[in-house]
Amino acid sequence: MNDSNGKLWIAIAAASGAIAVAAGAFGAHGFDPATVAGARARDWLQTGSHYEIVHALAMLAVVLLSAQGRIGGKLTGAAQWLFLIGSVLFPGSLYALAFGGPRWFGAVAPFGGTAFILGWLALALAALSARR
Repeated sequence: MNDSNGKLWIAIAAASGAIAVAAGAFGAHGFDPATVAGARARDWLQTGSHYEIVHALAMLAVVLLSAQGRIGGKLTGAAQWLFLIGSVLFPGSLYALAFGGPRWFGAVAPFGGTAFILGWLALALAALSARR
């Protein structure tokens, strides 16, 4: 991963982390947990923010491992992209539901979860195939 590409992924991870914190904070303070709808919205935001922050950190870890020369290649890039796609689809669909989006957003979440799983598998294969 070249330096400018690494900087881009750091910026993407940082933006994702910021979104996760904002969503989690809004979930903690923006809905009335005494109502069923408020409790459900809060849970969706907390779950989405948890998965998003974990994968923002994963994107940063991939940048660091790549910069150290521990991993690299197409599988590393695939892991980055899959983490990003997962972060848009899984938490994004939960955020949409929390803010009153149509119920079909619930059907999008599994695609994001699948992207997360494939990202972790790509990272594992990148590590196993690393020359170092």
